[in-house]
Amino acid sequence: MAGGWSRDGAVQEQIDSTIEDALQRARSELPRGESLKHCEECGDEIPQARREAVPGVRLCIACQSERDKQRTAFSGYNRRGSKDSQLR
Repeated sequence: MAGGWSRDGAVQEQIDSTIEDALQRARSELPRGESLKHCEECGDEIPQARREAVPGVRLCIACQSERDKQRTAFSGYNRRGSKDSQLR
């Protein structure tokens, strides 16, 4: 049941759209191609086990961990269905 100006199913559509956007973003960040033998940031050797486990890996574990810590938080709020975005 929808309320206000929204139609039935609008909330679920917004949730589905938010999830699909997050999946597309995550898929776009996956490494592709051949794995590097040396980290592109620090130059240390990337272990063979890591290169096999993560195809297309470009960073050693230490540099990848640091990059993950520095990554800014992503707001998962989808404004496509909000009234504010429709009024602009």
